Amino acid sequence: MRGAGMVAGALALGLLTACAADPEPVHQKVDVVETPVPEYDASLEPSAAVLPLVPADVTTISVTDFDQLRLVLGFGALDSESPAGERDRFWTQVPRTAALSTGLLRPVDERLRADFGFSSDDVAWEATWPEAEEGSVAWIIAFHDDTSMAAVQRAVRAGVGLLSNAVVDTDRRLVSSAPLPEPADAWGADPALVAMSGRTAVATYLHRGCLEFDDVFGDGMEAQLAAAPAATMRALDELDAFTVAFGAELATVQLGPERGDAFDRARLADVMPETEPEFAQALSKPVADPASGRVGYTIGDAAAAAELATAQTLPFAVCPG
Repeated sequence: MRGAGMVAGALALGLLTACAADPEPVHQKVDVVETPVPEYDASLEPSAAVLPLVPADVTTISVTDFDQLRLVLGFGALDSESPAGERDRFWTQVPRTAALSTGLLRPVDERLRADFGFSSDDVAWEATWPEAEEGSVAWIIAFHDDTSMAAVQRAVRAGVGLLSNAVVDTDRRLVSSAPLPEPADAWGADPALVAMSGRTAVATYLHRGCLEFDDVFGDGMEAQLAAAPAATMRALDELDAFTVAFGAELATVQLGPERGDAFDRARLADVMPETEPEFAQALSKPVADPASGRVGYTIGDAAAAAELATAQTLPFAVCPG
């Protein structure tokens, strides 16, 4: 018995010694990869390219892609060297499209052409957004690669129209109403907004948050809703942001992924008070995809569709009741 006890003790001692000699466990180090904040990339669609240029506290951006407009209207080769009649025909048609701008430089176009050698026909795209000061609008203009930025600088120094006191970025071929933010302090730092942007479009409307019911349908209208529409409003999910990309014939709304309320939002205009302009005349035949949060509309009246966006009378984007 004593011998068996000695053997057991020896085995226990051996196990303890072996355990004490075992090396410390090695934990694999996992590097945390940070997603870089997007920088300005002129090769992107304007609604995506603009995001690193717009301050993060801005609520709404309107982007007009004049190059795409020229293509869809049959003026793909139009530039400052084109005959005056051809240029005039293009600009006459612009207000009948879903463009969200009719050309920021148009009021001073003749002077820019005569004195500085460039014009609205050298603009690739424009973006505008309301500033905190009531009635004040901030803007960015992107010029074509062959535009003389030295000429643009001279026009800025001469104080021509809205170019007075503008900021010229010669490297990126941009002119803006104020200094542009660092990318980390811009819309481009939000991956959700980046994912909702970048579709080919003649114009794109981007908005943070939802739209208040009375702003969309009129003061006091929410209090007058019947039981069924009011119940539909209560069933809606929160909306953090949305975009509307206007093409020549179709408009594509992005609400963000996994939208269980996509179908309800797509059909809200059918059960709510009429908007001005009338939503169904401008945008109709909605098709919704809850997984992607995408809603497609057929454009009936392009100019009215653009007006609905700029006036923020978009039923599908209303805040939950």
